[in-house]
Amino acid sequence: MANVQLFENISMAFASVRSNKMRSLLTMLGIIIGIAAVIAIVTVGNSMTGSVTDSMSGMGVSNITVTVKQKTSGDTQGTAQGVTLRRFMDETPGESDRITDAMIHDFYAAFPDKVDHFEYTVDVGQETISKYGDPTTTIKASVSGVNHDTLANKDDDSQILYGRWLDDAKDAGRMLACVSEKFVTQAIGGGPQDAIGKSFTLQGSDGTLYTYFIVGVYKYTEDSYSSMFGSTSDDDIQTDIYIPLDVARTITGIASGYQSFTVVAANGVDVTSFVNTVGDFFASYYTYNDSWTVSASSISNLVESMTEMLNTVSLGISAIAAISLLVGGIGVMNIMMVSVTERTREIGTRKALGAPASAIRMQFITESVILCLIGGVIGVVLGIAAGVGLSTLMKVPGKPTISSIVVAVGFSMAIGVFFGYYPANKAAKLDPIEALRYE
Repeated sequence: MANVQLFENISMAFASVRSNKMRSLLTMLGIIIGIAAVIAIVTVGNSMTGSVTDSMSGMGVSNITVTVKQKTSGDTQGTAQGVTLRRFMDETPGESDRITDAMIHDFYAAFPDKVDHFEYTVDVGQETISKYGDPTTTIKASVSGVNHDTLANKDDDSQILYGRWLDDAKDAGRMLACVSEKFVTQAIGGGPQDAIGKSFTLQGSDGTLYTYFIVGVYKYTEDSYSSMFGSTSDDDIQTDIYIPLDVARTITGIASGYQSFTVVAANGVDVTSFVNTVGDFFASYYTYNDSWTVSASSISNLVESMTEMLNTVSLGISAIAAISLLVGGIGVMNIMMVSVTERTREIGTRKALGAPASAIRMQFITESVILCLIGGVIGVVLGIAAGVGLSTLMKVPGKPTISSIVVAVGFSMAIGVFFGYYPANKAAKLDPIEALRYE
């Protein structure tokens, strides 16, 4: 009996929607806009979060960056008594303040099973070279001195195409370089396979000219953020040039030590906890240093923070968009009040024939839910289309989640019950005699 009554209520609800198509559409408009906005925002938000976290994770979730930094008042806690901070400190650490090879050797000796390898980089800076075929135009290239492990453990998207990576022992002191295929096309001309052994000259920021010979050409990959917001023109592209570590030291005048380097944790190591161990170990060497200390950070912590931030932003924007659902719910309630008024005689007839108040109440609640459900389905379709479309324009893979669709449709039905109850309850309480007399 209950199933028959429910079927009748649904049939009457659809009949009411068909007989008042325009009014029903206007009633559902707020629901449609709200649901579509929430689905689209969640889709784009998830796409951006996934794209950013994936690209950041690609930088190495096992990497721990160790950096010499200036001490603050908080860094003096637990240090030796009598150590005070300098009032005016140098912007960069001096040679005696840098991390030494001996410190790194001691660290590896203490944690041999937790370290996979070390990566060292000495930033030489931006250098310029004339563009191939257009001597009046210059191309900028970022030059860095690196060790072999830094190159050999690069991601698969930047694999060596021709030649080889730099070798720490064999290439020490030699003016050699590994360049990208894009740099070969822009600055040298010809194919990447023909570039091995060729030379090129870069002009440093101080005007000094440096000539390098190419020993390896690696695959160029576009920056993930550039690909997200649209790639730049070839003239704006900047690529990395890798040279031997000791050559970079000679050019920059840094004789020894490191201001920063990377510890790559071994497989299975909990990087989140190990990063604190790394930081504490190297900071212990700076107990009596009155200006500098060492901090350690990992990309995994940054990924977590970035994910939380993006999720919070998406949630906040979704909450704002959800306000339109409340507006739509108020519209549903108003229209249902009008519907009750228009069908007063029908209500009186049903009650005179013995229909209980609960049946009248359920009839109008069902109609309200059907209105919101139809609006929710239309909103989901539009939201998916808008979300996927925007994700495509932003060049990030995007697809809606099942959970967001279920929550959106469920919320729209809940709005139908909540805002439809008052008109339905008013209809259920009508006096049948007065209802039959209503004109």
